[in-house]
Amino acid sequence: MYNYGLHQQINRAIQDAGMDISEKDNLFYTRFMANAAAIFDLYMQLYEHHPKAEKNFSQLVQTIIKGYKKRPEPLKQRDIVKSETTHWFLSNQITGMSLYVDRFCGDLKKLINKLDYFEKLGVNFLHLMPLFESPAGESDGGYAVSDFRKVDSRFGTLNDLKILQQEMQQRNMYLMLDIVLNHTSQRHEWAQNARQGEKKYQDYYYFYNDRSLPDQYDQTMPEIFPESAPGNFTYIEECKKWVMTVFHNYQWDLNYKNPQVLAEMVDTIFFYANLGVDVLRIDAPAFIWKQLGTTCQNLLQAHTLLRLIKQCVEVTAPGMALLGEAIVAPKEILNYFGTGNYTARECDFAYNATHMALQWDMLATGDTKVMLAAQHELLKKPFGTSWITYTRCHDDIGLGYDDYMIQQAGYNAYEHRKFLKDYYSGNHNDSPATGALFSSNPKTGDARISGSLASLCGLEKAMERNDNHLVDMSIQKIILMQAHSFFLGGLPMLFYGDEAGYTNDYSYLKEEGKSYDNRWMHRPVIDWEKNKKIDEPGTIENKVFSATQRLIAIRRKLDMVADYSNLVWMTPHNIHIAGYIRAIDDRKLFGIFNFKDKPSYLTWYAFKEHNLTAAKLFDHWENVIYDIGEDREYLVIKPYGFLLLEPV
Repeated sequence: MYNYGLHQQINRAIQDAGMDISEKDNLFYTRFMANAAAIFDLYMQLYEHHPKAEKNFSQLVQTIIKGYKKRPEPLKQRDIVKSETTHWFLSNQITGMSLYVDRFCGDLKKLINKLDYFEKLGVNFLHLMPLFESPAGESDGGYAVSDFRKVDSRFGTLNDLKILQQEMQQRNMYLMLDIVLNHTSQRHEWAQNARQGEKKYQDYYYFYNDRSLPDQYDQTMPEIFPESAPGNFTYIEECKKWVMTVFHNYQWDLNYKNPQVLAEMVDTIFFYANLGVDVLRIDAPAFIWKQLGTTCQNLLQAHTLLRLIKQCVEVTAPGMALLGEAIVAPKEILNYFGTGNYTARECDFAYNATHMALQWDMLATGDTKVMLAAQHELLKKPFGTSWITYTRCHDDIGLGYDDYMIQQAGYNAYEHRKFLKDYYSGNHNDSPATGALFSSNPKTGDARISGSLASLCGLEKAMERNDNHLVDMSIQKIILMQAHSFFLGGLPMLFYGDEAGYTNDYSYLKEEGKSYDNRWMHRPVIDWEKNKKIDEPGTIENKVFSATQRLIAIRRKLDMVADYSNLVWMTPHNIHIAGYIRAIDDRKLFGIFNFKDKPSYLTWYAFKEHNLTAAKLFDHWENVIYDIGEDREYLVIKPYGFLLLEPV
């Protein structure tokens, strides 16, 4: 609905900023007017009854204008280029890697010298784990930020980051950085002022004079890290008050019921956008709105807040996509793409954490039934949005899929999860995996799984036993897991070290501030002498790297695997085989993956029932052509093998 007063307010603000809406700033003006009603409506849903709602909305308008005016001209031109390609980030030409700069190569200056390495592999999208200042010993891996605009000295300077981004842009590479919206470090300037009793800054957080309200919150709020950080509130001796600290006692939760906090953080988002960030990863968005009497997770207001942020970004920096790092149940994750009038207008990306965990389920059991029972939820992802697909990341593996999915596959949910935890933590007699349980909760029996891709696939044990057959089998599992993820649909995201077969790194046990957190075992320090082996045929590093390199190259050749929401699962004629179809126009790809440690057989009818009329199938992986046989005949897939079949 047209709002004359709102239109005039924005017009005046733009004119006061000295902008040229008839020519050079016309696209910005057009975007602002197109999104103004949505921005105002979403803002009022959150703040209509706040006493400073009107004043703070004017501040938000000024923040949007200021963010655009500060946007460098090359980035404005890049926005236009991206806009000309509808949903640029759905492309099959993009492959990513996530990494810790210091553990990967030392600092940002050295990372510039590693860009050739990424290009050799085929990676053209880098997710740099948190770079901004966080206190040593209480950084939570960089997610306890003490200054949102200062690169931590461990990595270099803000100027180093700008130089890296410019070099990446010259090479047509993409950059993703994190923003921590939910909380700050207790060392942040706002928190320091709040600690000293400044009311303005205490209102940036959730402060309470006594335990009455915190106790009420705790009745319904779960504990995130029950072992290392029990409870959700911390007593601050200096001001004699309790502050909400959902994650760790040094991470203070921001209070978005205060619209001033929104304005501050939107301004920070634009700061990152104007550094040249292509995808902004919003950490822990499920937690950003708190409401007494709830779990304080996945609340409607959190989605309203994300939608408001998205509309503001669309105006100021339309070339930057948003990733919502919501590791939640399958039904919940779809909501982060937006619903109703805001379908595909909230977050552009989400992690396909459910399917990631389901791949590990298939690998442990050799059975695809649980995975298939979850797909009816995941296939609801709206067109124009995409997944980050991956086998491992910096975080643990949570078995967050629903009990009914496990039961539908014929298993007892409790016993099945217990088996998976035992299998990957090495507590099961027949398991080749070397991992560990993370964040075990003795009250509920919940736990998550730590470990590198290679170690969980059995490579660490195989090398310890000096068993070449088991080594080869482990490498085959690594490649199977990556292939299944790469062609599924979404932006494939490698985790650094996995491309060279790195096993668990136990050096974290000797590092202060890390030894209590076993997730650091799968966050290795890269040995660049070891990495030279990627060029030595026959080495583990070479086998894994070259296979990963080939998968990336094959994916780039196949237009049908871009994320057109065109994933179809094949009928499970063999429970050990996961099969899916990706099709566009007259091209079709059958991805066939055997999660069993023995050869598996698939009837040729499995292909024919999907209207296959061709007589032959070409396997892009082995460069072999198969003649399609009779229904009574079978395609044989080797243990942990896969085929990428296109009709010819």
